[in-house]
Amino acid sequence: MTQININLNAEQIQDIIAQSDANDLAKQMLTTIFNQLMKKERDEYINVEAYSRENHRNSSRNGYYERNYTTRIGRLELIIPRTRDGEFSPRLFERYQRNEKALWSTMLEMYVQGVSTRKVTKVVEELCGTSVSKSFISSLTNQLDEVVHAFLNRPLERKYPFIFSDVLYIKVREDQRVVSKAFHVILGVNDLGELELLNFWISESESYDTWKVLYEQ
Repeated sequence: MTQININLNAEQIQDIIAQSDANDLAKQMLTTIFNQLMKKERDEYINVEAYSRENHRNSSRNGYYERNYTTRIGRLELIIPRTRDGEFSPRLFERYQRNEKALWSTMLEMYVQGVSTRKVTKVVEELCGTSVSKSFISSLTNQLDEVVHAFLNRPLERKYPFIFSDVLYIKVREDQRVVSKAFHVILGVNDLGELELLNFWISESESYDTWKVLYEQ
């Protein structure tokens, strides 16, 4: 295996991420968020929790149907909740279209910096237009954390004769101020000659220790 440093600009790295497994992870995360929020919307519509037998319900649950929904990160395969009266329609699709760019940015943050209740709350409030319970955020955060953990620990099934590494500095907003961060990226050329994104990470600066951590992941 040969390690080579290359020079990439931000647009090239964005293109590589968009065509890589990282984009698949973002779709998995967004699909999880959509499905859970739609179930929550249906509970609010019928006015009772699942399995409740209270008499003041507006309707009742009637299973799900599948729907493909196209986003800037690809097509999502969603499970849409139904009600007996046929009147329920999720509201989050319209809000997503208005906030898609900001939400995609947060999805990338959760990939490179880890899932947190703060980031999940931000996404949920953008999609719902209002705050939600801490228990819902906690449950959703745990589900997303499992998705990310499974992705980061996935086996690499191909051989990579060449490994490329690079870093560039990007501006990010942190604690209400804009700061400079080091964006590390590791690319591999597999045995078919295809370029793949193997890992990337954001740190305070570039150093031997930051690269060591990244290669050991």
